[in-house]
Amino acid sequence: MNRNMALFFLIMFAIGTDSFIVSPLMPTLRESFGITVAQSGWFVSAYALGYAAFALIAGPLSDGWNRKKVLVYGLFAFGLFTLLCGFAAGFWQMVAFRFLAGVSAAFASPQIWAAIPQLVKPQNVLKAMGIATAGLAASQMLGVPLGSYLAASGWHTPFFAIGAAAFVLATLAAILLPAMPASGSKNTSIWGRYRSLMSGSAPKLSFIAYFLFQFGNFGAFSFMGTWLSDRFHLSVAGVGTVMLFLGLGNMIGSFWGSGFTARFGQRHAFAYGVIFISLLYLLLPFMPKLALVEAAYFLIFLALSMLFPLMMNALQKLSPTVRGTISSLANSSMYFGTTLGSLTAGLLYSCSGAFMSVSLLAAVCFCLSLGLFSGSGAFSAVSPVLSHKKQTLKQ
Repeated sequence: MNRNMALFFLIMFAIGTDSFIVSPLMPTLRESFGITVAQSGWFVSAYALGYAAFALIAGPLSDGWNRKKVLVYGLFAFGLFTLLCGFAAGFWQMVAFRFLAGVSAAFASPQIWAAIPQLVKPQNVLKAMGIATAGLAASQMLGVPLGSYLAASGWHTPFFAIGAAAFVLATLAAILLPAMPASGSKNTSIWGRYRSLMSGSAPKLSFIAYFLFQFGNFGAFSFMGTWLSDRFHLSVAGVGTVMLFLGLGNMIGSFWGSGFTARFGQRHAFAYGVIFISLLYLLLPFMPKLALVEAAYFLIFLALSMLFPLMMNALQKLSPTVRGTISSLANSSMYFGTTLGSLTAGLLYSCSGAFMSVSLLAAVCFCLSLGLFSGSGAFSAVSPVLSHKKQTLKQ
């Protein structure tokens, strides 16, 4: 792993940890600010809202700027507003700083996925994306315990630590990364970049496929804890233990998934992975022992961590000139998929009283996603958008 990839791993770990670290702080923050349980949810929602609202703008803008500068400035802003969270004197101050931290992350995070194809040889792109994904996987596995450990000396400490880490990473990015000038025209409007990206059927099918995948993925994930509690009577700590298993699977798959892909090829590796996790989700509700469920979740998230870089790589190949736009649109699709998937899964679970309805929803969404990705040609060796344009020129 070269220094650029190590840096990208650490950046994704820091940004991901900021999302997960708030969870163990909720009781302390409620007491400190004198708020209700419902109000405390804004500490998470404000960050997600800031990210989702500005991701669609940040991506197209960054395609007309030097990508290195966008990443560095975005990281500095992320560090500043996260640090200010530690100094928040009231509820609304905290909500505002969390919102602005999310906005900053919306500028910084997509640059990682967009920069990898610019800095890495084509044969190593998938492996590099796996390393960046591993940073997110590590934050998912370690974010909650790390937050609990740092908060032992006060709820301010985790925000101070992540803010300081972001400043260090921004400085390293400014020193180590090469300049990444705009790949597209600086004068192209935001709408113009989206119009350029979405020309032809391949991008439309690909993003619908990605949305459906995340719809099913996060719909099932959102009610994992509820189902484990209902089925096996697990406490919060018990659910956290299961989370360690899926986090471990995520980590292992992120680092070594590229070997599996190299053996079978991207198209076949994606198909095998989707079919595998669909079958496991369908079997989950019938597993009689917790140990089997833990093993299943380990395998599911092992496969998911291999599928995510494949999808991001396929989307990045859609157009070399608007990679920031692609990354941001993919992130927004994930957030919208997460929101709608959770709502749909909640309705199914409450109406049926069985996790089988949720696992069936996930399996159907995964299979639909596989069909749409296959139809789009996203996993072909040549960009489907460039191929479409060449055919148009020939005609």
